Amino acid sequence: MGTSRWERTHARLAACAINLFDAQGFENTTVAQIADAAGVSEMTFFRHFATKEHAILADPYDPAIASAIEAQPPGPALIRAARGVRSALAQVPTEEIENVRRRLRIISRSPHLRAKSVGTSGVSEAAISAQLAADGAAPIVARAAAAAVIASLSTALIEWAESEREPLTSMLDLALLVLEAREGASGDD
Repeated sequence: MGTSRWERTHARLAACAINLFDAQGFENTTVAQIADAAGVSEMTFFRHFATKEHAILADPYDPAIASAIEAQPPGPALIRAARGVRSALAQVPTEEIENVRRRLRIISRSPHLRAKSVGTSGVSEAAISAQLAADGAAPIVARAAAAAVIASLSTALIEWAESEREPLTSMLDLALLVLEAREGASGDD
C-alpha cells in the first residue's frame, strides 16, 4: 500500500527542515525557508508541525520501544526496559541510521533544541513507564526504571551522533550495560 499525500508532504517537510538545519543551523533557518524548500505554504507547514522544533524533535520510535519492552520476558523492570530499548533500536532500518545520526547531531549542537529535547524525552519516558506499570511494576519502580533508561539512552545517542565511527549498537550497549549491572559495565575492561 502506498503512502498518502499527507504522509509524503510530512516526510518532505521533515527532510527539507533537516537539510536546512544541517546546512545553516537550526537558529538561522525559518519556517518560510522550510516551506519554500518543500514547495508548500507556511500554512501547510503548520498543519504538519506545531512549531519549527517539532520538525526535528518528533520521535517515531516511542511505540516500537513500548512494544519491545512488552515483549521482554518477566524480570526486573530496569532490565526489561534496557533490553526493550536495545531491541527496539536494533530494529531501526539500516538506511535510516545515518538520518537518525544527522538529526541527533543537529539537536546536540543547538542549545535551544537540546533544551526542547528534554520534553520529548519525557514523552518517551512516560511511554516506557506506562508499559512497565502495565506489565505489573509498581508505579515508582516503573518511573525510576524509565528515567534511568532514558538518561542512559540519551547519553548514548548524543555520544554516537557526535562520533563519526562508532556504531549505534556499540554506544547503546556501553550505556545500557551500566544499567544491567553486567560484567564489563565499568568500561575498564
